[in-house]
Amino acid sequence: MKDAHDIVQRILLTEKGTRLAEEGNKYLFKVMSRANKHEIKRAVEQLFGVHVIKVNTMNRTGKRKRERTIQFGKTSSWKRAVVTLKEGETIELA
Repeated sequence: MKDAHDIVQRILLTEKGTRLAEEGNKYLFKVMSRANKHEIKRAVEQLFGVHVIKVNTMNRTGKRKRERTIQFGKTSSWKRAVVTLKEGETIELA
């Protein structure tokens, strides 16, 4: 079984994430790319002590980058999870 700290890598603090937290009680996380929705739900509930209603995931592809040469490199791909919490529960974004 995977550790909860390995599955949930960090909370994403973005403008969109802040708006979702205020309006819809949804939080954005960067998660392990091989983690499924059930593992993400269990990890968030264990780490933050909240009740998760729904988990949506999306794979974000890496971008092409170039540094002073003709050849391109690529940043790594990653997975983002949007976690909806039970009404009245919050996660401190400090």
